[in-house]
Amino acid sequence: MKRKVRDTMWKRIERKRKALQYSRKKEMLIKQKRQIREKVLHHPESVRGKLMRELIQDITSTSSGHKFQNGEYRKEPKEPEWICPIPFQLETIAMDQFSMEYLQPKKLTDNRVILQLHGGGYIGPMKNRYRDFAVLYSKALRGGSVLTIDYRVAPEHPFPAALEDAAEAYNWLLQKGYRDQQIFLAGDSAGGGLALALCHYRKDRGESLPGGLILMSPWTDLTGSGESYTTNYHRDPLFGNTEDSMIKNLDYVGDADPKNPYISPLFGEFDGFPPMLLQVGSYEMLLSDSEQVAKKVKAQHGKIRFSVYEGMFHVFQMAGSLLPESKEAWREIVRYLDVMLVQEKK
Repeated sequence: MKRKVRDTMWKRIERKRKALQYSRKKEMLIKQKRQIREKVLHHPESVRGKLMRELIQDITSTSSGHKFQNGEYRKEPKEPEWICPIPFQLETIAMDQFSMEYLQPKKLTDNRVILQLHGGGYIGPMKNRYRDFAVLYSKALRGGSVLTIDYRVAPEHPFPAALEDAAEAYNWLLQKGYRDQQIFLAGDSAGGGLALALCHYRKDRGESLPGGLILMSPWTDLTGSGESYTTNYHRDPLFGNTEDSMIKNLDYVGDADPKNPYISPLFGEFDGFPPMLLQVGSYEMLLSDSEQVAKKVKAQHGKIRFSVYEGMFHVFQMAGSLLPESKEAWREIVRYLDVMLVQEKK
C-alpha cells in the first residue's frame, strides 16, 4: 500500500516537473517571437568597440588603409590557403561561370542550409573571412550546411552577372532537394543587397522565396540618396572622409539604371518577403540603406527584426569574439534561426 502511494506521489511530481518545463519553454518561444517582431533594437556601444572603431579610423587615414577603402586590396587578394576545421568538410563545386564552396559538418544535425553571398562592393572576390563566416553560420544553424558562392564581379562582369550567379546557386540548392523553407539567404554589404535583389527577382518571376534573410549592413541603394551618406560622412571609419571608396564605385551598375530593384533593392516592393534579421552600425554611411528597407518592410506588414549597434562600423560582425557587439550580433543570428525553426515545424 505504501509503495503504491509512493509511486503515485512520484508520478505527480514528474507530471508537475514536465508541466513546468513545458511552460518555461513556451514562455521562451513567446519571448523570441516577440523579439523578432520588435520595431528597432538599439544595442549600446562598448569601450572595446569604441577603441576598435578609432583604430580602424587611424588605419584608413594612411595610404595602405585607403587602398582598403577603395577596394584595391579586394581586387587581387593574396591570402594563405584556408584550412577547413576538423569537424567540417568542404566541397568545391565548379559551375559554368563561377565556383561555389559547400561546407557541411561531418555530423549533420540540421537539414537547413544558408546560401551566403559575400560582400566586397561587387568588385572583390570571395576571401577567407567568408569561409570563416560559413563555419559560424553552420554553428548558428546548430549543425547545418552553408553554400558560399564566388560570383562574378565588376568591372569585368557588371550587372546582371552577380544576380544571375546567385539565382543559379539558389536553383542548385532546390535541385539538390532543399525546400524553400529550408534555405536562408545571408549576406553582408553588397552581398546583403544581392540577397534582397534575388528575392525581388524570384518574386517577379512568380518563383518561391527562401525561408528567411540574414542581412549585415546591406548595400541597398547604389544611388547613395540616404541621409546617412551626409550625416555619417565624417563618422564612418571605413568609407567616410573620401570620395574614393567602394560605396562610390559603381562599376557593377555599368549602363543600367541604378534605381533598378535588382541593383538597388530599396526601390522595390517587399510585400511577401520572408522574415528577415537586419543588423547595422550607427556610424555607417550605409545606415540609411538599412533604415529605409526596414521602414518599407514594416509599412507592407512584413516581419523584420532591425538591430542598430551603437558606434559600430561597417560589417563589425567580422570581429567575431573580439568585440561584445559582434558576439551579441552572432548570438542574435542564432536566436533568429532558432525562432525560424520553430515556425517551420508549425
